[in-house]
Amino acid sequence: MGLLKTALIGAAVYGAIKYITKKDINGRSLVDDLKDKAPEWMEKAKSVKDELKAEFERQRY
Repeated sequence: MGLLKTALIGAAVYGAIKYITKKDINGRSLVDDLKDKAPEWMEKAKSVKDELKAEFERQRY
């Protein structure tokens, strides 16, 4: 039973990796899109963090 479970998990991981690295018509994959958008998301996260920190400091005093 353990071998079958391991084989199924391995097949699922293989399928997921194959899917996210598959190239589309333009020659780009989901991983490429994520790499391109990551810096933008980091900047948004930093601005939200700064806003929350400022709000916390205002409420604290």
